[in-house]
Amino acid sequence: MIAQAFAQVSARARVLIAAFAIAMLAAPLFLDRYLLSVLVLVCLAAYTGQAWNILLGFAGLLSLGHALYLGLGAYVSAALYVHYGIGPWLGVFPAIAACIVVATLLGWLAFRFRIEGVYFALLTIAFAEVARIGFDHIAATGGAGGFFLPVRSEDQSQWWNLRGGPTFFYYLALLLAAAAFVLCAILRRSRVGHSWLAVREDPEAARALGIDVNRARMSALLLSAAMTGIAGVFQAFYANNLFPSQIFDISRSIDIILAPIIGGVGTLFGPILGAFVLAPLGEVLISLTGAIGLNAPGTKALFFGLFLMAIIAGVPSGLWPRLAGMLRLRSAPR
Repeated sequence: MIAQAFAQVSARARVLIAAFAIAMLAAPLFLDRYLLSVLVLVCLAAYTGQAWNILLGFAGLLSLGHALYLGLGAYVSAALYVHYGIGPWLGVFPAIAACIVVATLLGWLAFRFRIEGVYFALLTIAFAEVARIGFDHIAATGGAGGFFLPVRSEDQSQWWNLRGGPTFFYYLALLLAAAAFVLCAILRRSRVGHSWLAVREDPEAARALGIDVNRARMSALLLSAAMTGIAGVFQAFYANNLFPSQIFDISRSIDIILAPIIGGVGTLFGPILGAFVLAPLGEVLISLTGAIGLNAPGTKALFFGLFLMAIIAGVPSGLWPRLAGMLRLRSAPR
């Protein structure tokens, strides 16, 4: 299955991928803590970008509220750890279950009443906003004042509680990103992947071919939600604090979708390339605005918006298809 997924990748591209993988594995040997933390953000953005890409890039459903699943995964796992002592390796399963339940409700409403396109996107925003307001008033998770995970000195080497230094979190984020890439590569060549692509291109034609359109869309939604929930678990134990106004905010959803849009929606390497462009760019922007004393709210969002407009105007299909064509990284057309 994996070999088939790379059937259209040229020999040159395989060499570059191998070199890239070796460089990523060796990165902690050469980078300081700050640069390693930036790579953690890159890997996490690549992972969540792949999760969102399943929904729009493969199945053709636009979600602008994916922060909903990120926040649910984070809060469920964190609450189980703080209140009941259940570690994240077990807590990830209830977190995934919570995301699937909510995604099932959202999908049922959307598909039952034929809510599609921009209206589906608005529905996802509405669910995320309801979650944000709801968690603002849940005392067990700190409400609007924030939910803080205890960090004790003896916990720093407890990998089973997702406790460790930057190197530990880097390799974990790298593992998530690599697993998401391989999973998407396999799914894209699978029967369900072909069903998603048929539904994305023409739902009516897919129905005529006997494809259950709602079932195909629901499977993409549930998988995307579950994967994003896992990222939420990582986020909770990496940051050790959660605020509803931040993790459920629409700006967090925009951060999730920017990498695949800039890299190339519907491609496997697009979310990875987009993550490597956006995360370092964001850090550079923060450093520059801090150096000149500019602390205007929304500066980063404004800059990213202008950058996104430039990408859409210049390379509407994303950076990866253009780069792959220039470097002749595909042995056959997509």
